Amino acid sequence: MKQQFLAFSALLLCITCSVDTHAQQKTAFHIGVKGGANFTKTSTESSSLEGKYGFGYQAGIVTRFDVGSLYVQGEALFNKRKASYDVKEGGSAKLTWNAIDIPVVVGYKIIKNDDMNLRVFAGGVYSYAFNNSLSASQNFQDGFKNFDKSNIGITGGLGMDYKNFTVDLRYETGLSNISKDFKSKPHGFSLGIGYFLF
Repeated sequence: MKQQFLAFSALLLCITCSVDTHAQQKTAFHIGVKGGANFTKTSTESSSLEGKYGFGYQAGIVTRFDVGSLYVQGEALFNKRKASYDVKEGGSAKLTWNAIDIPVVVGYKIIKNDDMNLRVFAGGVYSYAFNNSLSASQNFQDGFKNFDKSNIGITGGLGMDYKNFTVDLRYETGLSNISKDFKSKPHGFSLGIGYFLF
């Protein structure tokens, strides 16, 4: 009986130490929320149009898996994107669309400690566009009737973490056209601020 009690006490001590050690270690998987602003411009091969940046916003969820100084980060973001054009014959046009963006990036922590990280990252983005609208002449609108909903792009940038807060500044460019008639590809910058729940 005494030996069983000692064995049980030793087991409880091992479990307690294991739980305490695990609690002191940071989990490798994180999930959080994110929001921010985007600045989007669309390129075009049309000589009569000049694209300009428009201001939009984004919000969604972010996940991250840490492997030492490396990490993989995936996001699901709702983006409200806006772009504008100057028509060289006179006038202007504004293009607005919504998109669900799913970026997946691989990053490296240049500076890594318990409270703060400084990171670089790069990866790909899948974007599904919907609810596009254009304020322009009828001829210009006809070119955006066949708005390509699925787009692939690449992205990269810098990021910083402070405790559970995270900030990303990134550049993104489309590899496929959102309008085949105008050969128009989106690209732009975004500034995102997030908070990891754990």
